Amino acid sequence: MDMNKLQEKYQKLLSYLKELDSVAIAFSGGVDSTFLLAAAKEALGDKVIALTAKSCLFPERESGEAKDFCKNLGVEQIVLDLGDTELPAFKHNPPNRCYICKKSLFEKFLQKAKEYQMSYVAEGSNMDDLGDYRPGMQAITELGIKSPLRAAELTKAEIRELSKQMGLPTWSKPSFACLASRFVYGETITAEKLSMVERAEDLLRSNGFLQFRVRIHGTIARIELLPEDIPRMLDSELRKEIVDKLKRYGFTYVSLDLEGYRTGSMNEVLA
Repeated sequence: MDMNKLQEKYQKLLSYLKELDSVAIAFSGGVDSTFLLAAAKEALGDKVIALTAKSCLFPERESGEAKDFCKNLGVEQIVLDLGDTELPAFKHNPPNRCYICKKSLFEKFLQKAKEYQMSYVAEGSNMDDLGDYRPGMQAITELGIKSPLRAAELTKAEIRELSKQMGLPTWSKPSFACLASRFVYGETITAEKLSMVERAEDLLRSNGFLQFRVRIHGTIARIELLPEDIPRMLDSELRKEIVDKLKRYGFTYVSLDLEGYRTGSMNEVLA
């Protein structure tokens, strides 16, 4: 990685943020939004706030980490308690589910930013997000939400490297997406099933797995692990523990996806 070019991109990001004058950052506590919030704090000082959505779509663990980071950074965090699964069109989980959710969420963010007299709302998508099927990006564009990381042409790997240089705790944090992304399209999203997925992924995390997904198909759990982690899952004692507990959580069958972890695997069924 060319470090000089990387620093040029970071300076481009800071310049872009300074031109916004004041900004509300959509902040989840993930790798990208944490980096963006830290950069915005450096560029704008007190003229930045963090907007965080709280709902059953995000694990409580993520909410706690986001709160702690804002406190340590000295940025005011506004938490919006949302009932995302109450949106009928979202709950039924069509292929444009992400568009429906993002549109509703960022409309609320825009309203809150106006209350706090922030000039813009910004979110943390990067250049790697331009590939896969991402209908939520359409909502971002329609609402005029700023995407500073894309404006600076930063990739995920570059964001991790800069985060490491800045001493951010998220530089090596596994990628995460909202729990609704674990559902096969067309399957109704419920608080009960979201809880099943969250508990299942917490179990994998407690057993030392770092990057993974537990996809839900009815009451079938399809576990995606990094290819190098698949052999460890085949250990008889660990496998029995995982299966027994997932069945206790409400799953009927537990499967291991031999293709391994990959982002957007639910989109593979789309034309």
